[in-house]
Amino acid sequence: MSQSDHSRQRRRRPRRKAAGLLVLLALAGYLAVQYESNEGGGGPHCTASVLTGADEAGRGGTRESFDMSLEQAANAATIAAVGVSKGLPDRAVTIALATAMQESALRNLNHGDRDSLGLFQQRPSMGWGSPDEIRDPVYSSGIFYDHLVEVPGYSRLPLTVAAQKVQRSGFPQAYAKHEPDAMVLTAAFGGRGSLTCGGPAPTAPGDPEKVRTQLVRIFGKKVLAGAPAAAGHSGKARGEAEINLPLKPDGDEAESRRGKALAHWAVANSRSLGITRVSYAKQGWVAGESRGAWQDTSGAGKRGGADPHGATDNEVRIFVAQ
Repeated sequence: MSQSDHSRQRRRRPRRKAAGLLVLLALAGYLAVQYESNEGGGGPHCTASVLTGADEAGRGGTRESFDMSLEQAANAATIAAVGVSKGLPDRAVTIALATAMQESALRNLNHGDRDSLGLFQQRPSMGWGSPDEIRDPVYSSGIFYDHLVEVPGYSRLPLTVAAQKVQRSGFPQAYAKHEPDAMVLTAAFGGRGSLTCGGPAPTAPGDPEKVRTQLVRIFGKKVLAGAPAAAGHSGKARGEAEINLPLKPDGDEAESRRGKALAHWAVANSRSLGITRVSYAKQGWVAGESRGAWQDTSGAGKRGGADPHGATDNEVRIFVAQ
């Protein structure tokens, strides 16, 4: 190599380093903007969590959590909501979630082994339904539960055994590793757990009728019974349409479970459906605020609190961007 070649190589190296440094600085700036724009919430994501082993006052214990993409959270919420709407116990929901976690990683796949499709990798050729039906999360979840409840004593069986009697998998023991995370998800969508979904607020308008249609498909026509026909004044003031979902006054534990499933289904599907706010049981969730966490409705946020028009114990309020 000539002396001039050595000189050119030395000149190129600092330029490459400088270019690399500029790229890193630009990336850091982008991440900082994303962090600040979502109050530290980062990109779109959801986390289910539950505190286990705490005393009656909530002291001590261990917090278990499971992180998901928005797609995974929306599918998990649908699986859980269908189980709750059918009046099935938490054990059934846990079995269904663990099965879908193994079969598809909670993704609605359009491919699989042979003709397997969807969340549960169900096969049209084996009588599970048409390809379009199987790729419908509401349908595929419902038919999984329909088969599960036909298994005698399924709630007392080991999860791997119960799931295998429905799925007929070639690797039945694989379901076991998902049971702890599935229990966290079950608690978040209908039990004592919680769900946070962070990321920027929706920028495009949503479709209230689409939200209502999905709610009716999952929870039945009665979910809208007694709901006001038009959006409340608070929704109109912020350019939102309100969907009010009444709950039974002085409802029992099952009604409380249904209310939580409704509210958390809305949060998990917020980005795809243009949902900006959800309130339930005197707590509110606002897209793009508080790092995706639920807040007391009396709390102070950047734009007037988590939800200044919060729901009572007997309703779930969903606000859709207009």
